[in-house]
Formats: sequence, structure tokens, C-alpha cells
Amino acid sequence: MDVLVDTSIWIDYFRAGDHSKALDFLIDENLVATNDIILAELIPYLKIKKQTKVIKLLYEVSRMPLEIRWEEIIEYQVKCLKEGVNGVGIPDLIIAQNAKQNRCKVYSLDKHFRLLNQILKVKLYA
Repeated sequence: MDVLVDTSIWIDYFRAGDHSKALDFLIDENLVATNDIILAELIPYLKIKKQTKVIKLLYEVSRMPLEIRWEEIIEYQVKCLKEGVNGVGIPDLIIAQNAKQNRCKVYSLDKHFRLLNQILKVKLYA
């Protein structure tokens, strides 16, 4: 099962943080996936830092196509609000939708995904 690696994990990885070994394992097992939203969050900063090799490698990661269903995103937000969860950004909801569409887990440090796991049953990589 592919694991959709969120921006927060990639940033931790680039800084040789606590989750580097887990991401190394996923990379070695060829289980890592990304999407255009995650790349759009990462690539601009890497371009400014002139990290062309890293950018090239990120573009080689398996990319899940985005099929954004806006009505579903709205319903996700409604469910969150009904549960008292305010402030989940649209990008995180789209990432959650993308993971559900592709039956994969999300690997993230973002607390919103733990909440989305409870509310929307988004699978998480632990």
C-alpha cells in the first residue's frame, strides 16, 4: 500500500529529523507517493534554495492524480465543523480526499490529519 507523504514529513526529512528513518524505509520499499498539492508546497522553497537535485528526485516519486470533488470537500468541512474542528485547510482536505480515493495512508506530522482520521476515517501511517 502506497503512503502519501505530506509536506511536514518531507520537511522533517530534509532536516534529518525524527521521522527520517521511517521515510527512508518507505523510500527503500518503494511505498512513497506524493501529489501536486504536496509538490506545490515543497518545490517553491527548494527552488529558492537552488536544490535542483532534490526537486528532480521529488518529481520522480510516484504521483497520485488529483481528482478533486468539491462537493465532497465541502461535506468533509461540514463534518469537521459539526465535530467542533475548525481551521482544517482546504489543501489538507484535498490531500485526505486524494488518499481515500487511492486507498492509501497519509504520513504527516500535522495534527489535522489525526482529527481527519477520527472524523473522516482517513488512514494514517504510524
